Amino acid sequence: MRHRNKINALSRPSDHRKALINNLIKDLIEHGSIVTTLPKAKAVRPYIEKAITKGKSGTVAARRHLYSFLQDRKLCNKVVDEISKGFMNRPGGYTRILKLGQRRGDAAEMAIIQFVKE
Repeated sequence: MRHRNKINALSRPSDHRKALINNLIKDLIEHGSIVTTLPKAKAVRPYIEKAITKGKSGTVAARRHLYSFLQDRKLCNKVVDEISKGFMNRPGGYTRILKLGQRRGDAAEMAIIQFVKE
């Protein structure tokens, strides 16, 4: 039974899954959109939404909280100063996931996750 198991394990141990999600978050912040598999995109969405919501306040505490899991000051500043400022009037839903179809090699469902433009 899967009662109270909300996290998608992505068939990986917890440390590998955390590193994967962290790298996807960093790439999404850096590039604005990434192509990945659909389950990975769905797993990343809550984390990036919470990071943007945290960055909207713009406080030192918010920057420190973002730095605690991004580990990169440039990305933290980009979230707070650039990305979050574009979503100040938006209450949520900062990202969109577009399905691309199946990958040729293994038929994995592919998707683009990107920021919604205001």
